[in-house]
Amino acid sequence: MQWLVLGLIVFLGVHSVRIVADDWRTQVIERVGPLAWKAGYGLLALLGLALVVWGYAQARLEPAVLWSPPLAMRHAAALLTLPAFVLAVAAYVPGNALKVRLGHPLVLSVKLWATAHLLANGNLADVLLFGGFLAWAVFNYRAARRRDARTPGTDAADEDDADDGVTEPDPRHPVSAAATVATVVVGVALWVVFAFWLHAVLFGVAPLGR
Repeated sequence: MQWLVLGLIVFLGVHSVRIVADDWRTQVIERVGPLAWKAGYGLLALLGLALVVWGYAQARLEPAVLWSPPLAMRHAAALLTLPAFVLAVAAYVPGNALKVRLGHPLVLSVKLWATAHLLANGNLADVLLFGGFLAWAVFNYRAARRRDARTPGTDAADEDDADDGVTEPDPRHPVSAAATVATVVVGVALWVVFAFWLHAVLFGVAPLGR
């Protein structure tokens, strides 16, 4: 369990620098350059992710059960991840209405994903993993909205380097119905593949299975 906790501290900590120390982050980028910053951030993020995966896998070998959610909750959670997939895709498709109107769809996607998994899982490792991501997403979204209020109309190409999971609306790409439809279609398609096949292959759990 300690490896999972350490991994969460490293991974979420790296992704929280902009939330808790934005001025310091800016100063470091100005001093070492954006490429060096991204390289260091990327290495730490990969290390944290590896520790999370390893720690969670080890914790599942001897699960500490806190409660046992009913089977119906697994189905409800699987459905809740559907909009999470759509929002995740929306973060990377220029000009879709979801990104423009909701703001920071990737962080909202993490919120839904984490909430869904908390509903369907009652082990201590699950609470630590998904609860940690949910708390991070809540604070990250609030911080991102405060930045929006301070600097409206910021060009995402200049301001965002994705080290906090935030993808900001880009004013160079007006809202497009085609982009919005494509976002929804791709998101739903990915959810179908993951819910009915890939999740079971990767994690040994069929979200919509009996």
